[in-house]
Amino acid sequence: MSVSDTLRDVPDELLASRRSDRLILPADMPAWMAVPIRAIDGLNRWIGRIVSWLVLPLTAAMIYEIAGRYFFASPTVWAYDISRMLYGAYFMLGAAYALSKGVHLRADFLYGKLSPRTQGRLDATLYVFLYFPAMIVFFVLAWQYAATAVVRGERGMDTAWMPLLGPIKSVLPAAVALLVLQGVSEFLKSLYAATRGRWPLA
Repeated sequence: MSVSDTLRDVPDELLASRRSDRLILPADMPAWMAVPIRAIDGLNRWIGRIVSWLVLPLTAAMIYEIAGRYFFASPTVWAYDISRMLYGAYFMLGAAYALSKGVHLRADFLYGKLSPRTQGRLDATLYVFLYFPAMIVFFVLAWQYAATAVVRGERGMDTAWMPLLGPIKSVLPAAVALLVLQGVSEFLKSLYAATRGRWPLA
């Protein structure tokens, strides 16, 4: 079952929207909106597609661990850490792509009944006063968190493998930066909806 098939089973009131992979913007959209939207959405869709391949080494690590543990009585010391790190990177780096596709979940039983113009105004307001401030604080904290791990050579202490944590912790500020960028794109789309009375992407 594909992701799109799964999304079809989710009630419409729980989905922000469903956007196609085609990035076709309206002809009447100003260049100062269209250019950054194309660049940011293109970047995050490209990164999202690359990150989706992390599921292969994640699956391989799990299969190797299960086979070693149950068939050869030889569990690994690294599979748990690798799977946790890969899944964390998969989840975080895919967040901006998910936002670009409009598949973040929300209870919009009221939002869905609003006109596109009102939806755009509401979204633009929430991006300015809630989303961007929260993401900026999150980025600063994530940067400090990752920098501390790199400088100190921090290692995981809950398994015998004790991997270096700097590389995986550095994924966090990178992922937040991508979310901030995608937020700019979504803010511009909401401005278009607020002024034109329709959303720019289907």
